[in-house]
Amino acid sequence: MKICVVGAGAVGGLAAAYLARAGHDVAVVARGAHLAAIQDKGLTLASGQARFTVKCRAAEDPQAFGPQDAVILGLKAHGIGPMLPRLKPLLGPETPVAPAVNGIPWWYFHKAGGRFDGAAVDCVDPGGAMLKALDPKRLIGCIVYVAAEVSAPGEVRQTTAEASFALGELDDRPSPRVSALARAMDQAGLKTEVSPNIRGAVWNKLIGNVSFNPVAALALQRVDQIFARADLLAVVRAVLAEAMAVGRAYGVAFPMTVEQRLEVARRLGTGRPSMLQDVEQGRPMEVEAIVGAVVELARKAGVATPVTDTLYALIAACDAALAR
Repeated sequence: MKICVVGAGAVGGLAAAYLARAGHDVAVVARGAHLAAIQDKGLTLASGQARFTVKCRAAEDPQAFGPQDAVILGLKAHGIGPMLPRLKPLLGPETPVAPAVNGIPWWYFHKAGGRFDGAAVDCVDPGGAMLKALDPKRLIGCIVYVAAEVSAPGEVRQTTAEASFALGELDDRPSPRVSALARAMDQAGLKTEVSPNIRGAVWNKLIGNVSFNPVAALALQRVDQIFARADLLAVVRAVLAEAMAVGRAYGVAFPMTVEQRLEVARRLGTGRPSMLQDVEQGRPMEVEAIVGAVVELARKAGVATPVTDTLYALIAACDAALAR
């Protein structure tokens, strides 16, 4: 397949490296020193003691590449809006776009049914600008289950043993385009399943992010360090319970309890959640998509989330202070 990865940072770079190694025609959109290194020496993926380098076309402007068979967005949630109008050169008549985002995506209520069908998620997409910027018919839901970081310009380090993804149409129906992209990714070594309930997959990932990410960023603690402190773990546990209550209000059936979900997180060991990495490097955090959207959806559904509300106020203030 001819695939462009827009935002070849941690997750995007990982996906691009696997796909290029498998022989797909991969182009990447990146910037700065990372882009310069990819153009000069190629894109390197390191995992444990293993590493490989691939050559792929790389540029800062999507106009450098023609229409693609598929586009994968590897940008942070707050970086997607400005990029959507710039995707046009990559889009043929049938090109799907798979945004590999954390948190609640801007498309969440598109084809969702129910009383909020078609509504924007205001804190993520004020005024529905993102829904207008790209035809939602092009979108494929994409959930990422892998941890990675840019360890040096041109190099991405995978910090979990397995890289897995879930793809799905926004109306949860099977489709040839989802099957084709999932097959290409799976055969490239990115364990990929087609989800019959993409919003359920969003929530199953989100409950871990909304609980651990802001706590890690505010307390400057890795996952194992959070588990070592009963007070921090109590906050995480409370937010997990609140987020699951919000998800259930939207029809999500979670496959595990709060304690079972904590045990899954415990396996991350010395993992450094993305918000902690952002704080350490002075970058903007995905506050609205990961935390603010949970609070917004809770208010819409009439679900009380006092601990999450407090965490939201603190992490939003931290993000604003870093921006200043």
